[in-house]
Amino acid sequence: MANVQKYNPALNWLPTTRKEVVERGWDQLDVILFSGDAYVDHPAFGHAVIGRIMESLGLRVAIIPQPNWQDDLRDFRKLGQPRLFFAVSGGAMDPMVNHYTAARRLRSNDAYTPGGVAGFRPDYATSVYSLILKQLFPSTPVLIGGIEASLRRVTHYDYWSDALKPSILIDSLADLLVYGMGEQPLRSIIKLLQRGVPFSALTTVPQTALLIPGFPDLPQNKNWDTQLLASHERCVADKMEFARNFKFIEQESNRRDAHRLIQETGGRLLVINPPYPTMTEPEIDASFNLPYTRQPHPKYKKRGPVPAYEMIRHSINLHRGCFGGCSFCTISAHQGKFIASRSKASIMQEVEQIAAMPDFKGYISDLGGPSANMYKMDGIDQSICDTCLRPSCIHPTICSNLDTNHGPLLDIYQSVAKHNKIKKAFVTSGVRHDLLIPANSQSDEANHYTEYAEQLVREHVSGRLKIAPEHTSDIVLKIMRKPSFKYFYQFKKLFDRINKKAGLKQQLIPYFISSHPGSKLEDMAELAAETMKLGFKLEQVQDFTPTPMTVATVIYYSGYHPTTLKKMYTARTPQEKQDQNRFFFWYKKENRKWILNSLAKMKNKGLIQQFRQPGQARNSV
Repeated sequence: MANVQKYNPALNWLPTTRKEVVERGWDQLDVILFSGDAYVDHPAFGHAVIGRIMESLGLRVAIIPQPNWQDDLRDFRKLGQPRLFFAVSGGAMDPMVNHYTAARRLRSNDAYTPGGVAGFRPDYATSVYSLILKQLFPSTPVLIGGIEASLRRVTHYDYWSDALKPSILIDSLADLLVYGMGEQPLRSIIKLLQRGVPFSALTTVPQTALLIPGFPDLPQNKNWDTQLLASHERCVADKMEFARNFKFIEQESNRRDAHRLIQETGGRLLVINPPYPTMTEPEIDASFNLPYTRQPHPKYKKRGPVPAYEMIRHSINLHRGCFGGCSFCTISAHQGKFIASRSKASIMQEVEQIAAMPDFKGYISDLGGPSANMYKMDGIDQSICDTCLRPSCIHPTICSNLDTNHGPLLDIYQSVAKHNKIKKAFVTSGVRHDLLIPANSQSDEANHYTEYAEQLVREHVSGRLKIAPEHTSDIVLKIMRKPSFKYFYQFKKLFDRINKKAGLKQQLIPYFISSHPGSKLEDMAELAAETMKLGFKLEQVQDFTPTPMTVATVIYYSGYHPTTLKKMYTARTPQEKQDQNRFFFWYKKENRKWILNSLAKMKNKGLIQQFRQPGQARNSV
């Protein structure tokens, strides 16, 4: 089946209609990809990466973005039955986080849909799409991936139904699940299928999960040890068992030489194979160097822009992964704890691509990543990392084996700034400020901490620099796996000093969370007092939202910390959560009387006096 010669993947999108498939001279597709997001052919959108990888391996691939699941299901039928498998993703966000606020209120917009219009994907989209495909094409395998599948691969708490759910493989009836960043397992799966291996025999591909009927002997792999988890049924019956499970799940998600996990569920055996090693520089470069059009599909022109694309169209992602291990964050569970960094050549190639865009005005909106300043950071002695079980490389202290040299990142910033078509390159991703506080002058000089901070503040801040202290209470911060608030004070002094020296009047934008496990009303009162003293009127705040595969969510549901199995307080009722959130807005008149009454009940005379004479907060952040 030859391609039509005029087809050039660098100038075209993956086909989305029968007409486009026929134009390529194809009579059958190898893989059909369904996504809960609008089709944006850009390396920041997972469906584009997966589609382009399969295309690069010689497969005939089409994509059905945001199929209609409420009509006669014509979107699911229109391209027929693929030769190899269906691929399904709920989108770049978990659809439930996309749809609902922390108060479980329905959102009125969707950043991954043209015009920002809500309602173009179902709740639990991965399961809905997969079930439809299994109904229509029962003999064709379904492969699920993306963040929804990744974070729901094992027994998990679902906040929106307030229930403990089994692996998404149970609800979706999918044949195989790829978790994490899917490039490596996908390449292996396709190469095995191209060699004639049946889909049903794909039982030992790393970074995949599957269900095996009954409890047979496990597929053999001499390099893997196996960790047995408490069954789904035991987790439902005993919240402590659920909490205990998560310690092993988190460890094996983030260690270099991980174990295979198995769990009994509904009379079947869930098998979660260990992840691949962190992507090498050539491997991650290959994903970013594929022939993307870097634009939304032209069929959306009349429907309006895709907000998520508008945010990143002129931005560059330098790396993946995060070694922070924050208790409330899903990044390490999906992207991994270890950093996969792109080469300078790949990054500069993307600079050239952005500079050539017709709408580019000379401003790169972000040179960043999950945490802006973790580029090229890894273990100094790899053998130590190979046996490490710490969920965070920087909590409770920065690991002595972690290379925190900001020199390579400085080189990227300076090289981009010298480009003749770049007027400014901003850093709008969050910066880990605790990585910029030197222990001594020798450490500062060797790792370029102050030099990096000066370059960042002088040249790459568009008036506001985001950092995330998240709380002020050291007790709560310890549960969050975040550094003491004293580091915020130290960084603020550095930030203010650089601004003053440069004659700038830029703002530091701290992010905070209310209702996090361990946070009590007294802690929120202290947070309000601390930020008041600093002159902040907070606006960049959020209420804790439990999402699958985080320590904080396990605590929220079970009441136990998964590491210590000690009981822990969490604000759970709407009233408790609302009360904590109100302390952020101490400066609003409607909250003043309530705050003073709350402080009186706490018998905290010092805070009462401070709130009676709050002074003038300088910054609205």
